[in-house]
Amino acid sequence: MSKVRRNAGFLIALVIVIAAAACGGDDAGGGGAAGASDQQEEVTLTVYSGREEEFVGPLLEQFQSDEGITLEVRYGDSAELAAQLLEEGESSPADVFLSQDAGSLGAVAEAGLFTELDASILERVDERFQSPEGLWVGTSGRARVAAYNTEALSEDDLPDSIEDFTAPEWRGRIGFPPTNSSFQAFVAAMIETRGTDEARSFLEGLVANEPQTYEDNSSTVRAVAAGEIEVGFVNHYYIYEVAAEDGDIPVANHFFTGGDIGALVNTAGIGVMTTSEDTDAAETLVSYLTDEPGQTYFASETFEYPVVDEYEPGEDLVALDDIQSPDIDLSNLA
Repeated sequence: MSKVRRNAGFLIALVIVIAAAACGGDDAGGGGAAGASDQQEEVTLTVYSGREEEFVGPLLEQFQSDEGITLEVRYGDSAELAAQLLEEGESSPADVFLSQDAGSLGAVAEAGLFTELDASILERVDERFQSPEGLWVGTSGRARVAAYNTEALSEDDLPDSIEDFTAPEWRGRIGFPPTNSSFQAFVAAMIETRGTDEARSFLEGLVANEPQTYEDNSSTVRAVAAGEIEVGFVNHYYIYEVAAEDGDIPVANHFFTGGDIGALVNTAGIGVMTTSEDTDAAETLVSYLTDEPGQTYFASETFEYPVVDEYEPGEDLVALDDIQSPDIDLSNLA
């Protein structure tokens, strides 16, 4: 793993330890490439998925039905699966790695374990959401936001920068999931753009404000909805996921402005392993996720941003081009 990833891990550990001491512990909360669909013999791909089954399971089931390719999916945390792939090396059984964030993809690419993707796939996906070397591509965009309780706060009450949440006035009012890979990717992005010392200072400032910490983004949003905290740092689509499960909730997304690191737009993505014995079939999956079936699914079912220009996000979402996200090469977050 790179220096950014190691430093992010250290700072995350620091946050968890200090926050636990401060708060008394955590609160738990298509067309296919290479014509693989025309193959006569049964094809099985092993997929390591850092995306949760609830988000991608139905889409992967539909892929199997449409393309006639069997998927054996191993679900887990993106960073942990990336570490497993690095440990397994050329002995890995994986054909494909589907990650929740670009940093984990970058770590695997940095180790030389991805094959270069077909040009037709690379030309389709927005350049912001792919490896410069063509080793992985994004499947959906995910914006960082401050989810806030609309009964306690108005949009005008919220700052333009996430760094302003270190001010004493926010003591006891904020929360986040420190072990979640999306939060860790945000920390890695802060290290990349601001340096380790400033990232450490920011995290220590958050901890000084006695935040509540949660197991995941959904738990964080539910805590905001319940009034346990007023603001939670999550990915944008979780308020829609929780509302779909729980009914209307008094929670809205606040987007930071001016290129603030708190408005980072990361990407879930996918790469084909050098260990794959059927790269044609593996690229069929990549193509499926980045073509009409995958892009419309992510827009309509998981409320994420398409990474292919011809597909539109859900009507309730702020346009991707209107998000004042920082200028950062996501591949550097490895």
